[in-house]
Amino acid sequence: MNCKQIEEFLPDLASGLEAASPAVNTHIQACDGCAVKLAEMHQTMALLDEWQAPEPSPYFNTRLEARLREEMRRPASGWMQWLRRPVLAASLMALMVVGGSLIGKNTFLKLTGWGTPTVPTVEAQKMEPGTPVGDLQALDKNHELYADFDVLDELQVQSEVRANP
Repeated sequence: MNCKQIEEFLPDLASGLEAASPAVNTHIQACDGCAVKLAEMHQTMALLDEWQAPEPSPYFNTRLEARLREEMRRPASGWMQWLRRPVLAASLMALMVVGGSLIGKNTFLKLTGWGTPTVPTVEAQKMEPGTPVGDLQALDKNHELYADFDVLDELQVQSEVRANP
């Protein structure tokens, strides 16, 4: 065994929780560094066994209880205090649910007009007569008819005859 492996066993050996295996004993007897560390840990454990915790003052518990009572009487402050009131907490939850659904569906932007303006698509304008796109589509469909201006002149004469009999 090497020194790194032995260092893992030293605290348990010094406290007496674990008995040393023959390999550990052999290494400690052969290695002066590990033997010194084990002796130092024995001394530290002996000092800790002798140490006594100081007694608290006789009025410690009385003062602690008085301080706790004062803290319990003091009104809580801070931004989390209002969550202790059920009505406010319920209204906050309802507001969060409604707000989340509005923003999630993008209705909030549509209702307030903050969203980008919607432009009618070409498909929506196909059906509407008189729109620029609709007029261009009509010209495209009837380009042969409109290419012959004589027919247009005849149509204009016919419409004038009907208007003035």
